[in-house]
This record gives sequence, C-alpha cells and structure tokens, in this order.
Amino acid sequence: MIDQRKRVRHLTTIAVVGATGTAGSRVVARLKARDVAVVEVSREHGIDLLSGEGLYRAFKGVDVAIDVSNPVPDDGQPTVTQAFTTASRNLMGVCAAREVQRLVVSTIAGIDDPAFDGLPFFEAKRAAKEILLDGPVPTTVVKSTPWYESATGPAGPVNCDGDEVIVEDWLIQPIAADTVADVLVETALGQTHSPRTITGPDAIRLPELASKVLARQGDFRPVRTVQPAVTGLAAGALLAPDRAVIVGPDVETWLRSLPPAATDGHGSDGSEDADASVHRPDFSRI
Repeated sequence: MIDQRKRVRHLTTIAVVGATGTAGSRVVARLKARDVAVVEVSREHGIDLLSGEGLYRAFKGVDVAIDVSNPVPDDGQPTVTQAFTTASRNLMGVCAAREVQRLVVSTIAGIDDPAFDGLPFFEAKRAAKEILLDGPVPTTVVKSTPWYESATGPAGPVNCDGDEVIVEDWLIQPIAADTVADVLVETALGQTHSPRTITGPDAIRLPELASKVLARQGDFRPVRTVQPAVTGLAAGALLAPDRAVIVGPDVETWLRSLPPAATDGHGSDGSEDADASVHRPDFSRI
C-alpha cells in the first residue's frame, strides 16, 4: 500500500473552494486528517469567489484546488448562470496567476442530458464546467449522482417547511456526500487525473428516500409527492450512466449511519419545530 503522506509530500497546500458546504467541509476534514495544508475558500473565511475579494491572496502557495462551490447570485450577477460563470472565470484566473498545478471540480452526472435544457441551475453548471475545462490549468472533473443528503434539502425538489413535506417524484441513484468527498480527495492527491463518474448502488424514488430519512430522524410528517416540472426527472434522467463507478454505501447502510432521532424535534403529531430534528442540506450543492 502506498503511504499517503509520501504521496502528498510535494503538495504543500490544497485550496478547497466552497469549504463550508456539504461536500467542502468533508473534503477539508479529510485533507487535514492526512496532514495536508488546506486553504479554506468561502465567504465565511473572507474570500468571495464572485467579487474576487481575497482570492489572489488566499491562493498564494496553492498547489492544487478542489472546487465544490455553489455560487449564489448577488446584485452583480442577477442570474444563476452569471454567478456560476463569473465564479468559474475568477477561479481559473487565480489558478493560472498563482501557477496552481491542477484543479479538481465536482459536478453533476448527466448534466449534458437534453432533458435539462432550459433549466437555469443545470445550464449554469454546464457553463461553469466548460469554462474550467477550457482554461489553462489542467482540470479533472468528478461527476456524481445526487447525494443522499438531498432527501430532506430545502432547495430544488424538496420543501420541508410546513405540516407536510413536499417532494418532487425524481428517480435517482444517490451517493453519500462522504463518498464524494473521499473521491475528490483521492483525485486531488493521486497520480492519475482522468475524469470520473460515481454513483451509489441503489435506484430509488426521491419521495421514498425522503420518507425513510424523516422516519429515521423522528419526523413523522406526511410526504406528499408532486410531479417534477421536467418529466425526464421522473423517468430517470439523473440515474447513473453506464460508465459510472458504483460506490457504497447503499441506502439502508447510509440510513443506519444517521444520528438517532432528536428528542426535541417533531413528534408524531408534527407539532414541534422541524428545524430541531431535520438536517436540511442544500440540494443544489450536488
């Protein structure tokens, strides 16, 4: 077995862009556990990917960057596409200026499917990916199917606010955010840099997954299924492509890894505050 510390001895610093997000925080923890110096890039750390504030200073001495960012439009970028493309240009620009050796980018598997034409978030992710791939810094793309953590997310196809949970009827093949973080770290530290597409073992409808997660967390609100705006999502447009590498855990194993139900969260009558018991990560970070 290759000693990981020997493997990373020439990588002084790795920047994690989007360091406080669902995947980013996991990537940071894994790198630090391997004694890799990490630059955490996020607004919480005083670094703005959209305005560029603090970006050049932060990238001093960075050897590799991992991009798991999810730019949110502000007054200067009124649309999600403008936010993503501005962020990608700024990221590639600073990587080139600071002579970063390579960039690892997390994105969505199947993003180029015509089923997503006209959907702003997916089109924005496409545009961002192309900007980075066309840039002067060698870039490796890691594509993943939706994460388990999206099952009770407040954005996209899931609405957890109210006395019932409303979930769009997507057919997905989810993967754990921990697994995605593992693959991103291995890609950044590894010696080969071919594109990767990863997925979990099981196909499942999103309302069923949401019901399982809520039950595990002691939230007994009913789940109401609604049809997605794009029919392809119900038909499996986000299922893994044939070439995808299947990586565990499966659904039931992942569910068992969740914390037990909180004692101060939703009871069987659904009368208490949902925020106390339901972890609600952002689906748009997939």
